[in-house]
Amino acid sequence: MKYCVIIPTYNNDKTLEQIISDVLKITKDIIVINDGSTDNTSRILEKYDFIKIISYSPNRGKGYAIRKGFELAMADGFNYAITIDSDGQHFASDIGIFIERIKKEPDSLIVGARNLERENLSRGSSFANRFSNFWYRLITGISLADTQTGFRLYPLDRIKGMRFFTQKYEFELEILVRSAWEGINIISVPIRVFYPSKEERVSHFRPFKDFARISVLNTLFVIVALLYVRPFSFVRYLKRDKIREFVNQHILLANDTNVNIALAIALGIFMGIVPIWGFQMITALALAHLLRLSKFIVIVASNISIPPVIPIILYGSYVTGGIVLGTGAKIRFTSDLTVKSFESNLLQYIIGSIIFGIVLGILCGIVSFIILQLVRKKRPVTL
Repeated sequence: MKYCVIIPTYNNDKTLEQIISDVLKITKDIIVINDGSTDNTSRILEKYDFIKIISYSPNRGKGYAIRKGFELAMADGFNYAITIDSDGQHFASDIGIFIERIKKEPDSLIVGARNLERENLSRGSSFANRFSNFWYRLITGISLADTQTGFRLYPLDRIKGMRFFTQKYEFELEILVRSAWEGINIISVPIRVFYPSKEERVSHFRPFKDFARISVLNTLFVIVALLYVRPFSFVRYLKRDKIREFVNQHILLANDTNVNIALAIALGIFMGIVPIWGFQMITALALAHLLRLSKFIVIVASNISIPPVIPIILYGSYVTGGIVLGTGAKIRFTSDLTVKSFESNLLQYIIGSIIFGIVLGILCGIVSFIILQLVRKKRPVTL
């Protein structure tokens, strides 16, 4: 195992020297990225000619700084990189926690989890972290206690081929999400944290701008997760053994009636087509609970909207809407795009998708019921 410590810094001359000194007690493999600082940072770094230093101007953002640190660390042959903030919030002695954990679970991405219940953590920061944690779980299915901490250990060999698009604070969210999608194991470890008083605290986080950028990134990730990541993950899940296990456990050997199973399939098909993106899963689960149908079957059936089938669903929905509205079953292309024409086409698609979903759901439910009647053994139903 070969690791280095990356310290991105921007105008933190009051705490930078102490952070470097503390890290040096653990390792001399340090990379400091001076992200366009305008204070005494350059003079402080002159004392440390025996560590790697990257300096540039103007300020490019924390994400850009970390990415430059990754590039140098990979070029120097390091397997892992630990990032630690230079504002004095983290304790360098906690680096040992990351090292011990990575020995047990190699190639993982380890995230330091701060104690967010401290009294002097501002309400805004506490809300922002809870907000970020919620969206991260929605996007990846992984629950983390702290998605905003900068104290992390990255497996460089696993992220080497990844291309990143963000450069500021939102980079730390991007790499967490992208790593989860790549199948990298994400782990939390408890770390200590020091919160100075409000008067002494130095933060370059811009509440409105940076929060807005993170919110936009979350929105894009949700769209990508719903239209690409989740469907393809489901396809990869559908191996022969998994299909056999699912059919036996939830259909052939389930303590449920053929009618209920067929209704669950029909509901799932409908929910996979109806255009309520971002709310399909939670709505499907709520309806399944309300109707006392198998939630698992409903969710599996709703994955009909996988990438190879999406064009067929869009085409079928649009054509169905044209038939219902009397505008014709043919798709109309025009170079004269107006708000009115856009609204009419969107309305045609929405109405068509609802009708198309209902019809296809009913047909699939009927076919499923007939097949179940033919192949399923009679079993007593547990009430």
